[in-house]
Amino acid sequence: MKTLYSIIILLLLSSLSINAKSLRIQKEELSKNLNQYIILDTRTNKRYLKGHIKNALNFPVSLTYQDKSNNGKVTSPQKMQVIIRELGLKINDPIIIYDNGTFFDAARLFWTLEVYGFSNVKLLNAGYSQWKEASYLIQKKTRQIEASDYIVRVDSKRLATKFTTQIATLNPNVEILDARLYNAYLGKESKAKRFGHIKSAKYLSASHNIDYTQNFQALKEHSQLKETYKDIAKNKKVVVYCDIGRVAAMNYFALRELGYDVSNYDASWKEWGNDHSLPITNLSK
Repeated sequence: MKTLYSIIILLLLSSLSINAKSLRIQKEELSKNLNQYIILDTRTNKRYLKGHIKNALNFPVSLTYQDKSNNGKVTSPQKMQVIIRELGLKINDPIIIYDNGTFFDAARLFWTLEVYGFSNVKLLNAGYSQWKEASYLIQKKTRQIEASDYIVRVDSKRLATKFTTQIATLNPNVEILDARLYNAYLGKESKAKRFGHIKSAKYLSASHNIDYTQNFQALKEHSQLKETYKDIAKNKKVVVYCDIGRVAAMNYFALRELGYDVSNYDASWKEWGNDHSLPITNLSK
């Protein structure tokens, strides 16, 4: 009986480890293992050339948008294949992403790479300024890159569309989370023609995933994230959105770490709020 009990406990622990895993790396650990990872800097090329983490490649977050002025739709598969090939990225590469320390751009690229089939991606739990202040290795020169033979693939489980989100509004087994500012959720302000939020969506600001109490911003610990999302059932699918799928990518990242089945609606409110055929709720009226 004791042996059976031990086996059950091991199976439960194994199940937990499968459902939730760390998708972050601390700067101390990365500094000791720079050569083991492909490091991607999401800042502009201008900032990248002024200094970046040693060996990092530049993947400006702007490259993840098809047309940012219109909405947040992710770059088309054909174009993304070219970008990824030119960076020399291979589908099984262990990748670390960082930005200026807000985490929103890093999370957007994290989500984009998952959409396009990469499964070994993590965020650096620090921004470039934090890395530099710790006196870890930086450089200004760029690396020589050999193009890869990456073949584009799309993981539809990670990408929500206008159509799938509309279906989600009618499905009680799907939670929709709005990551915008609270006044936008209420319908008091909007970056689209209409004011309000997607019908049935709940409010959960992306800032809830970030610790602002330190000198630098940091990702909240897993225990804190579990508390933040405790009301979201693990057996439900989750769709996250914001204005252009950038801020919501932070909610996406947190939910992925916690083992949820989550997708990011990339076109987000800028598409939904401008389409008068789609259902919304305005709590400010």
